[in-house]
Amino acid sequence: MLQLLTFLVEKLSLFSIFKLFESSCADAGEDHERHAQRGPAPPFRRGDLLEVPRTVFTHYGIYLGDNKVAHLIPDILPVFSNDEALIGSVITNKRLILGCIYRRATVRVDALEDFAYGSNVLINHMDKTAHSTALPNEDVAQRAEHLIGTVPYSLLWYNCEHFVTDCRYGSAESRQTEKFCECLKSVIRDQRSVIFTGLLGMISIVFFGMAPSTTLPTVLIPFTLWMAG
Repeated sequence: MLQLLTFLVEKLSLFSIFKLFESSCADAGEDHERHAQRGPAPPFRRGDLLEVPRTVFTHYGIYLGDNKVAHLIPDILPVFSNDEALIGSVITNKRLILGCIYRRATVRVDALEDFAYGSNVLINHMDKTAHSTALPNEDVAQRAEHLIGTVPYSLLWYNCEHFVTDCRYGSAESRQTEKFCECLKSVIRDQRSVIFTGLLGMISIVFFGMAPSTTLPTVLIPFTLWMAG
């Protein structure tokens, strides 16, 4: 039981420290501190890849010049309305969350202040660690402008970071997704996960009785984790 409690504390600590959509790495941490600006005349060039730190993730966009940023953001409103003025308003947290659930997003152009949403805007330096060579800035901006509109959304397979890396490098990638998958794999590989899920299954059987809805998960989930680990 002590080992199980230790396991839980370790994993909870891991998820609390790990920013689900944080792209910064230890070896490139200094690259994200340059030019934090909120003013109306930012030192950004057209085609720059920008980032804004959020509570549990980092949001990305492509600077288009004239204080405008193209970025991909989940939004449920285009599913129910064609009113461009309404859709073009600042996306609320409720619209964003429902967009994530419904898997719909919009590549849109917003003012830098709306993109920042009260946070500092940083110039991202993925160029030093990216697998591909960055395209010329004007090409990056034009690719972003070409993709403006409603698109399918996936938290793991096509999010805001995939959008900007596709524009800048011609290949959609997301370090935030990679870090999340690595974290998930570490949980699966830990054999204490098998013991923990098996114990939870036994408790559910005790409280809810023997039934397919309790017995099958009790057997299949620990077995799958055992085989995967």
